[in-house]
Amino acid sequence: MAGMPERSRRQTSSLSKSGPRPPIPEPLPHPTFHSSVNFLYDIGRVLLDFDFESSIATILPPETPDREERLFRMLDRKDEFETGKIDTNEYITWALEVLGSTATHDEFTHAWRHIFTPNEPMWARVRQLAADGHKLILFSNINGIHAPWIFEEYPEFSLFQGAVLSFQTGFIKPEPGIYQYAITHHGLVPEDTIYIDDLPQNCATGRELGFRTWQYDLHDHAAFEAWLAEQLATAPV
Repeated sequence: MAGMPERSRRQTSSLSKSGPRPPIPEPLPHPTFHSSVNFLYDIGRVLLDFDFESSIATILPPETPDREERLFRMLDRKDEFETGKIDTNEYITWALEVLGSTATHDEFTHAWRHIFTPNEPMWARVRQLAADGHKLILFSNINGIHAPWIFEEYPEFSLFQGAVLSFQTGFIKPEPGIYQYAITHHGLVPEDTIYIDDLPQNCATGRELGFRTWQYDLHDHAAFEAWLAEQLATAPV
């Protein structure tokens, strides 16, 4: 997903924008291959890191009780929002009530959007994959506040030829329906498609459906590069 916390502490922890970041490794040499490969790319914690809690906290009054609990409660309607079952205005109104915030809708939207930091090592790889002629497709649990805004804020998303976004499809990862949507609408063969996501439950569904899947770790981009080199070296001709 792009920009919403998950329920476990492991999933809500984020790299601080102001804290130390992992070193940016030099891309590993990419192997020679004889055909293009399809790629499904998650956004959050793969292409863009995010710090949701710090940004949303800026619209909470300093005296707000139970700040962490209020942030956590915003998850209660997460799936509804990310599958388009409630619209943006309805969600913002509800979220501001949960937070006990007097912020305007515009102020909430600004805080909600300005949580991202590009993952530069992965973008370097994306640029190379695009130059090599691979088909790149975004595959994200995302909401109407973040999309299409992020595509304007980060122009390099234009390197992707398509997108499967949960709030537009009505499906959400890790449900199989959104994977089947991607297969059908983009003519994918899972066995010939590389899928990159940071969450284990999403990766599990990908593997069950036959995708060549990698669970990405922002702190270990080099491991992804090594795995990718093997995958491209064995890509079907």
